[in-house]
Amino acid sequence: MAGAAAIGSCSVGRLSGDDTPARPSNLQEAIYKPDILAMLRVYLSDPTQIRDAAISEPTLQQIGSGERYVVCVRLNAKKSNGEYAGSKDYAAVFVAGRLDQMIEAKGDQCVTADYRPFPEAEKLSR
Repeated sequence: MAGAAAIGSCSVGRLSGDDTPARPSNLQEAIYKPDILAMLRVYLSDPTQIRDAAISEPTLQQIGSGERYVVCVRLNAKKSNGEYAGSKDYAAVFVAGRLDQMIEAKGDQCVTADYRPFPEAEKLSR
């Protein structure tokens, strides 16, 4: 139940309080995908049987007072009652090369994202 509330709220998760700008020369897939999968496993009420999962490449976006790398994630996860919630977009925000928070995408934050399949998310277990 708590997981469903977290996924339905604006802020899905935050891992650190570091507020320094993210400036790694390149946020590599080997780093960002495992972090996002770990966040989904913890914050979704049922991380199994996710449908239609997709992910974008990292892009620099203005977040708060600085630029951060953002990876857009689209998925259809189950609610606590077992029904699918419908497709939602999330923005995974990285600070210093590590996942800092995952929020429900706002406005045009992920509207231009070039999504590609994210089968790893569809294979998550508890």
